[in-house]
Amino acid sequence: MAEAQAGSRGRAARAAASRLVLGVIGARIPLSEQIAAPEGALAPLAPATRAHAQRLALATLRHLSGADRTLAPFLKRPPEGLARAALRVAVVEHFAEGAPAHAVVNDTVANLRADRRAARFAGLANAVLRRALATPAETWAALPPERLPGWLRKPLVAAWGAAAVTAIETAHADGAPLDLTPRAPGSAAALAAQLQARILPTGSLRLDGRAQVSALAGYAEGAFWVQDAAAALPAQLLAPEPGARVLDLCAAPGGKTLQLAAAGAQVTALDISATRMARLSENLARTGLSADLVTADALDWQPNAPFDAILLDAPCTATGTIRRHPDLPHVRDARALDSLVPLQAALIDRATGFLRPGGRLVFATCSLLPAEGEHQTTAALHRNPDLRVVPAALPGADPAWSSPDGGLRLRPDHWAGLGGLDGFYMVCFQRSAHPGAPPAPGSAS
Repeated sequence: MAEAQAGSRGRAARAAASRLVLGVIGARIPLSEQIAAPEGALAPLAPATRAHAQRLALATLRHLSGADRTLAPFLKRPPEGLARAALRVAVVEHFAEGAPAHAVVNDTVANLRADRRAARFAGLANAVLRRALATPAETWAALPPERLPGWLRKPLVAAWGAAAVTAIETAHADGAPLDLTPRAPGSAAALAAQLQARILPTGSLRLDGRAQVSALAGYAEGAFWVQDAAAALPAQLLAPEPGARVLDLCAAPGGKTLQLAAAGAQVTALDISATRMARLSENLARTGLSADLVTADALDWQPNAPFDAILLDAPCTATGTIRRHPDLPHVRDARALDSLVPLQAALIDRATGFLRPGGRLVFATCSLLPAEGEHQTTAALHRNPDLRVVPAALPGADPAWSSPDGGLRLRPDHWAGLGGLDGFYMVCFQRSAHPGAPPAPGSAS
């Protein structure tokens, strides 16, 4: 009975994963939207089955071209819609996830037969998969990583070079480990031992393998929160003094707010999304930290008094997070930059006006594109002569991350031996103590 139930759950997960992949590739619907949909493919599934389906969908999106290359010798023409998605999921689950071929084939065929529009492809799937899954494992392992789409790959090659972009693509295929930020940095060693985690050079904890976060020791007590090691650096770069008045702009879901509050700052966290701010409120409650929460548009909102320091993790294409969001290249294109780049510039200028003289502003984006990083710094200094760059210096940071403009440029292929990290750009500005005065000698321009 238990074996039959397990088989049924596996079949349901494979069916749901196929629909998630089809939603991304066929309809350009982000996985996050599909997962949250009340009547989506995951809605009727038990938590463990939902997690299985999500994992299969993510793996398939990381290895789409590999699946297609493996299937190609056995197909005259790829089938349509759900059938093609199911074939791709089956190949990836077998080769990348290690699932037994017989279970994958049987469940894929059964799922297609159960779908009115895809049933005509069930026989084809049976014949193709039995042959495709017999491909030597060495052949699969030798396949190149998933290439980024042209709209993204071309500017990245121009910025970082072809070899670096191939390394980035390899990092994307490997996925992302689970990183945690300890609430009290002094507790990192004890927490790492308890969780069997590694302490990274910048202080984050890294767990290898899968884990249910809410079941980890210390979660309920708020001893840590999930945050990629790269995403933890902007707050470290800002480094506010205890008691400083700090504004976290575009704050939700709140990892950086928690860092700033844990450092002893008086934090105001602002975000335009009420839903995301509710998550931030929950995270504050779990960790026992506090901040003033404001739900508003930063371009309209006005503070009562200037701030000592501001962290602006601006809306961006999020191209630095593809290793954990492999659906992104399929649901976004270069047109997103048309609205995001001007918005980032407007937010930088707005934040500058919220700073007291001598105050510091960290601008950050989880993007690999210079248009959302280095170019924004150059333009911001031109528009705001009262700003200068404070050269970034962080304990544990690799010197290779240093950007010529004084910021930090992180890529997914960095720290390859440690499991990589998200792509990020960050820079620290300081406002002149005497606004309107000429820039200090030696300041970045």
